[in-house]
Amino acid sequence: MTAAVDFAELFDPDFLAAVQHLKIVARRVPRAGRLAEQRSQDLGSGIEFRDFRPYAAGDDFRAIDWNIYRRLGRVFLRLFEELEDLSLYLMPDVSTSMSSDGLVRMRATLRTTMALATVSLSQHDRVGVFPFANKLISPRPPAAGRGRIMALAKHLATLESHGDTDMVASLVEFAKQRLRPGLLVVLSDYFDPGGIETVIEALKRQRHKLLLIQIARDEDRDPRFRGDYRLVDCESGQAQDVSVDEAVLGRYRESYDRFQAKIIAFAKSHPAGFLRLNADQEVVPQLANLFETGSYVT
Repeated sequence: MTAAVDFAELFDPDFLAAVQHLKIVARRVPRAGRLAEQRSQDLGSGIEFRDFRPYAAGDDFRAIDWNIYRRLGRVFLRLFEELEDLSLYLMPDVSTSMSSDGLVRMRATLRTTMALATVSLSQHDRVGVFPFANKLISPRPPAAGRGRIMALAKHLATLESHGDTDMVASLVEFAKQRLRPGLLVVLSDYFDPGGIETVIEALKRQRHKLLLIQIARDEDRDPRFRGDYRLVDCESGQAQDVSVDEAVLGRYRESYDRFQAKIIAFAKSHPAGFLRLNADQEVVPQLANLFETGSYVT
């Protein structure tokens, strides 16, 4: 078990202020819950005008545009875009491997989790946080309200990196929560003993829209060591003696590229949002690039 990341280091005032300009716009989230600041793809009696359409039997008379009727003698309805809250479910990976690099990856994961939660809570969305390793750890059920921001920050700062990685078991446990459809954000390096194929199959079974955030470092693909080493798995403790030369590194990069290609291919075909977030850089600018247009990118 690794000590938790210091609260002041994770969530300093400058960081919390920086996330305020981020905005998540939900797409194709089923209508449910309170009205808030998320755009629905459905048209109804909301507050923003969207379009006209001809009147049909059974339509609400209150939506008729009488000015058009007086000018053209035809009956049209004014259509509005409804605003609704987004259920946001955040699953940060807090397994032992996320802290094996001196908490760099763990720190980026928790700061990203907090940034997304802060934006959504500020927009009156319901936010739930479900940290995981080989199972869900200290889950926080979805709730709304800006007053939850600081309490959530304190909760994330208490999380300790521990446990083996089992994304499949964690995703299965999350699915059993039977939460209403929303946006599920999985934050992880996606290194799982079962292989990326098993993780993808578990993701396919989720009933939510997906955003995959891969917490990565440049050295994941390009290790900086050469020579003879004994490599020890930080979670299982298993050791393997290896001789690292350019040929070995070449095969490793090919394997890593296949791993990466499978994640991206799944995101494009599902479709799901995808962001490879560099843990060695500030997270807010990277999230801004993803969300500034109000849409997901792959």
